[in-house]
Amino acid sequence: MKLFTRCCILLALWLLLGGNAMAHKVNLFAYVEAGTVYTESYFPDGRMVENGKISVYDSADKLLLEGKTDNEGLFSFPVPAVDDLTIVLDASMGHKSSFKLKKADVEAGK
Repeated sequence: MKLFTRCCILLALWLLLGGNAMAHKVNLFAYVEAGTVYTESYFPDGRMVENGKISVYDSADKLLLEGKTDNEGLFSFPVPAVDDLTIVLDASMGHKSSFKLKKADVEAGK
């Protein structure tokens, strides 16, 4: 009986803590096509990130540009440099994600 009680307590803690970690998850995907970088941002439940702040950095961590996602979670911009790019999404309230585009992928999509 004690083993069953301990297992139930551990399961409850795991579920509570696991759910809390997922509460701050947000997804960001990016790709390059015809000289434009396209981003898509959404929450695990499928809702789009509206007005999320997008920041783009080069391989030296220099800020290249900033913008905001639209009501469909989309943001696009011309390739700012043929370099490794780090795209950071801040969807507020602790929801943050980043996506790295390799220089080869940027070059291929230019």
